[in-house]
Amino acid sequence: MSAPLAFTIGHGTENDFVILDDPDGTLDLDAATVAALADRRAGIGGDGVIRAVRTRAAGIDAPTGAPEWFMDYRNADGSIAEMCGNGVRVLAAHLRRHGHVTADEFALHTRAGTRTVQIIAVPEQVGGEWSVRVGMGTSRAAQNGRTVQIAGQRLAVTDVDMGNPHAVAFLPADVELADLDLAERPALDPDPEAGANIELVSQRGDHHVAMRVHERGVGETRSCGTGVAAVAVAAAQRAEDTTGAPWTVDVPGGRLQVGWAEDGEVLLTGPARLVADGTLLA
Repeated sequence: MSAPLAFTIGHGTENDFVILDDPDGTLDLDAATVAALADRRAGIGGDGVIRAVRTRAAGIDAPTGAPEWFMDYRNADGSIAEMCGNGVRVLAAHLRRHGHVTADEFALHTRAGTRTVQIIAVPEQVGGEWSVRVGMGTSRAAQNGRTVQIAGQRLAVTDVDMGNPHAVAFLPADVELADLDLAERPALDPDPEAGANIELVSQRGDHHVAMRVHERGVGETRSCGTGVAAVAVAAAQRAEDTTGAPWTVDVPGGRLQVGWAEDGEVLLTGPARLVADGTLLA
């Protein structure tokens, strides 16, 4: 960057982001700049970068009538991502805090389409916990013969499309979730051309699972909102549960709830925190 850059750090269940407030679309973010910002040693540090920009100023092909605000989300390696469920909650808190929106319910535009948000709780103190529910859109889940190699085992995968691709695998009872080595991406076979986020899941109880995730363009993260939604969809399918009852999903960074609206839209509810504001020097 050639000039000082104001930023905010926020996270949703410890999935953390560098947030850039750019209402009029004046920032030029290339992949190298995003990767430098997300670098935890030489930059600010985060699992991704979110640019808060008005849709009309974002330089994207948005449909007529798209919501005012666009979530320009980039992975830590600078690659562009379609959606981020934790990031939407954090962005919603950021927009409300900065006065860009004043309503408790509003819509955001993403590369995966429009996402509705409902702010359930606003913290009384700066840095406190927000609670936000996100309408994640509808899901598509299928068994496509894909497998993942992990812990010396080859596990069947459920492919779930949440606006971005997920490969969900359920661990056998004798494999501990905490013991998995996710320093490297598990081998997915066949591997989709566009890649996929990989979720490994353990059953914890009735309508209750725990997961770890290896994200495209990032590596293992403490949480993944779209991944949590994908896991709940796959868990309900695996249990042949058509009741629409909510699922609790534990991630290393906390706990999230997934339910369904009457029209089948997946609803993700969880916390968001805005941790710090700062300025990156030139």
